[in-house]
Amino acid sequence: MLTDPNHSRESIDKASTDYLSLLIGLCIPMDQNEPENKLRKLIKFKWTNTLLGNVPNEASDTGFEFYSMLFNVALWFTKHAAKVAAKDDPDMEEAKEIHKCLRVAAGIFTFCKDDLRAKLIDTPAEGARDTDTRVLDAYIQQCTAEAQEITLARAVELKHAVSLIAALAYETAELYQKGDDALASLDEKDVGKWRKYFQLKNKFYLACAHSYNGENLLSQDKCGEAIRGLRESVDLYGKAELLCKEYGQIKGAGTTARPQNHLFFRKLGPIVKRTLEKCDRENGLIYHQKVAFDPPQLELKATYGLVSPEEYKAPALHQLWSADVYSKFSTLNTPKPAQPEKKGKDENPAPLPSVKEKETPMSDKDPKNNSGCVVS
Repeated sequence: MLTDPNHSRESIDKASTDYLSLLIGLCIPMDQNEPENKLRKLIKFKWTNTLLGNVPNEASDTGFEFYSMLFNVALWFTKHAAKVAAKDDPDMEEAKEIHKCLRVAAGIFTFCKDDLRAKLIDTPAEGARDTDTRVLDAYIQQCTAEAQEITLARAVELKHAVSLIAALAYETAELYQKGDDALASLDEKDVGKWRKYFQLKNKFYLACAHSYNGENLLSQDKCGEAIRGLRESVDLYGKAELLCKEYGQIKGAGTTARPQNHLFFRKLGPIVKRTLEKCDRENGLIYHQKVAFDPPQLELKATYGLVSPEEYKAPALHQLWSADVYSKFSTLNTPKPAQPEKKGKDENPAPLPSVKEKETPMSDKDPKNNSGCVVS
């Protein structure tokens, strides 16, 4: 089911809850006279990592299976959100569905990081693995930022106050910066493409923030500051365009987004330039204010629209489990695990076959609205 983002959110919720609630009976202590569940280490599980190809991690630990399955449920929510967003013109209910899915995914990643990771039997190896806190942080920041993009798009479409839009854009840029910072200490060959995505989104939303902040400053008759902020916006937009090209040329895990093709991205550049030209004219004719050397500081705090991960709560133990049922499981005749073959220092487990996922092509049509906003 997790390979197909076309399933409904409700069906995935039910299937994952049923499976995980049964799995809990193999993880938690079921007998007060035993230090740990006698069934927890009987099965070896193998899971690949999202950034490291088909070479798996192996662990004889049902806790590892619980962690990995839940992690993949979170990934499904992100892919389902992308699938809904891929429509030609998502309506308001579909936008709410995307927003909900991204918040749920961020909450699950947070639960994996803060709760499940510490309970694994084997200490997770460091690196760009799905158990690494830096990877988890990046997923949390990305899901939260992409959900906030929907809020920002709605604010632009409904023509809310430019001060609020500027603050939301700045907060969104900060989330993408935190995602990039989380990956900074990992190997560039593993996370380079992902970091480019964070960087281009950061520059774009900073450009957006300076643009709307410039409009706000102009409304306060601070034309000199507005001009400097809009010049900064033009510069940041140019950097975002360059990063888009670099992002498209880098090889890496996952699909490649095309933010430079979105109408909202394409419209911002011309809008900023026209606003800057307007400010230059008015400053020459009316205000005669000095243009500062440094751009205005974006110390903006949004009062509305900020997104946070939706708290995830693990399912309760399945009703089929009981102390009596558990006691009937015997491990006396369980075959001992085969001794692992001695491997060289750099030798890894055999790769697993690739999983065929259902593709969801993105629409190339522009949205039918005034702002050009679209969920990416």
